Amino acid sequence: MRAVAVTKPGEVKIVDVPEPEPGPYQALVQTDLAVLCNATDAKLVAGHFPGVESYPLLLGHEGTGIVRHVGAKVRSFTVGDRAVGGLVLDPPGGAWASGWGGFCEYTLVTDHDAMVEDGVADAAHGWAEVHEIQRRVDPDIPPAEAALLCTWREVWGGLGDFHLVPGDRVLVFGAGPVGLSFVKLGRLAGLDWIGVVDPLAQKRDKARAMGADAVLAPDDPALDALPRTLGRPLDAVVDAVGRPAIVNRALPLVKLGGSICIYGVLAEPSFTVEKARGPYNFNVFVHQWPTRARERAAQAPLCALVREGRLAARDFVTHEFPVERIGDALEAVARGEVLKCLLHYT
Repeated sequence: MRAVAVTKPGEVKIVDVPEPEPGPYQALVQTDLAVLCNATDAKLVAGHFPGVESYPLLLGHEGTGIVRHVGAKVRSFTVGDRAVGGLVLDPPGGAWASGWGGFCEYTLVTDHDAMVEDGVADAAHGWAEVHEIQRRVDPDIPPAEAALLCTWREVWGGLGDFHLVPGDRVLVFGAGPVGLSFVKLGRLAGLDWIGVVDPLAQKRDKARAMGADAVLAPDDPALDALPRTLGRPLDAVVDAVGRPAIVNRALPLVKLGGSICIYGVLAEPSFTVEKARGPYNFNVFVHQWPTRARERAAQAPLCALVREGRLAARDFVTHEFPVERIGDALEAVARGEVLKCLLHYT
């Protein structure tokens, strides 16, 4: 089968690898659409993703496809279902490491619910925490929206992890795919005011189109004046970039008991919080990895928003390529042109 491989840091190729063999609680999924995760995939390609050191590896973790075969104990998937979140965590043959392997032509999803019901949801039986979010998608959800659930579910779950609630006033640093998802989904979740900080004018324009109430450059004097302009400090600031410096920049902007919310993997092993810059009480939430239960629960409300026409892939997708042009897709990401890029397999 075709697979996208990082053969060594900086080198990406389409390679032929054996198809994965589904176990009794697994289903084989034929990928028809995948999505680049701009930051994570770029770090894996460059050889800079924390904790990943084994190359060559099979790339990808955002995608959707059709179930072609189910194991004997699978109860949550049937042949012909659309599934989301298929991976190849243990590539057959021993020649490849796994960078999650979601860009393979065939991937595996595991029936988490069946394993829980049977009392075998543990490492000894091949269960991993990521299996909780490998789910069937209802047939009325289009493929592009199904694929983007991978990002949307994480961010919707992040709203919960950060304890953001309707009526909150929130500032988001960064207008990449995650930052803009916080804008779009935060607006749909009932946040009262959402501002965005980004150095690039075109990204600020996109944030405003997504529903941001204010867009600011990092050096805009209006940024530091926000509490005065809004009449009160912010409830929370979301760092959708992953830079500890943003924490200290944001501290003077939040209310007593407000929150600084770091979303994504931090490269630095430690960082300093200049607590005197903030109110006497404040929270720092570090969300480097999805909380799977929240991510799983996000699928139902997100699909409802898709059905209502309030959430659509077209708001996020800026590029589409056949998977064979993965190099062109990654170059577009590196140039900063891409919000979300679809990879087609047919």
